[in-house]
Amino acid sequence: MILRITTLILFLLIIKPTFAGDIKLDADERVEYHQKEQKLVAKGNAIATKDNLTIKASTLIGYYNPKTKNKISRVEAIMNVTMISPEASAWGDKMIYDIKQDTAILTGNPAKIKTNDAIITSKGPITYYQSKQKAIAKENVTATDSKGNKVHADLMTAWFTKDNNNKLVLDKIDIEKNVKIVSSDTTITALRGTYYAKSNTVKLFDNVVINQNGNILKGAQAETNLNTGISKILSSGNKGRVSGVFKEKKKKE
Repeated sequence: MILRITTLILFLLIIKPTFAGDIKLDADERVEYHQKEQKLVAKGNAIATKDNLTIKASTLIGYYNPKTKNKISRVEAIMNVTMISPEASAWGDKMIYDIKQDTAILTGNPAKIKTNDAIITSKGPITYYQSKQKAIAKENVTATDSKGNKVHADLMTAWFTKDNNNKLVLDKIDIEKNVKIVSSDTTITALRGTYYAKSNTVKLFDNVVINQNGNILKGAQAETNLNTGISKILSSGNKGRVSGVFKEKKKKE
């Protein structure tokens, strides 16, 4: 289920347009060029398309680089924002893509991203930092996969690395603050955790509680293998202890 969170990050990679080259811009009301502010404004069901990416919003604003004056350095989509690509779609109240700072920020109430196998929502901003090869989602972040499994946290940070073919791939995702993993029969809570993409495993730390059909395990650490579905609770050494409460099965009459 944590693996599905990667779709959020991959989508942010997809929506990183250069806005250099041909861009098709349409609007129901008008398209304005503001020479003094060096910006282009499209209002009324504005649509910007480039390659396989489409951005829709009530208003689209493109700010030109003050030095070159022929390339857009920042793009803002305001109100009723929709971004569509072959891989995913996203919705929000506002999107800012800063080419100079190399960041893309999506906000909404909540910001929402949907792929073929997952839905990710965030009350706070979803930000992708290209040069640092990381992405951050904040405030009541929830990832739901096609099976209904949910991952909740207030902060998710994804880190990428280069593979042998020099392609950017997910390395790990750090999950912090009010961490909760919910499946059909198991709920796991912890203060923090890390998902490792290569092994498809999750390590959870600090005040870990596993509740499976009323059977409860508590400890300082836990490991969950998403391939096998097996979770195990661990102590943190000599000082740490593992405890459990198990429900007694009712005898049949």
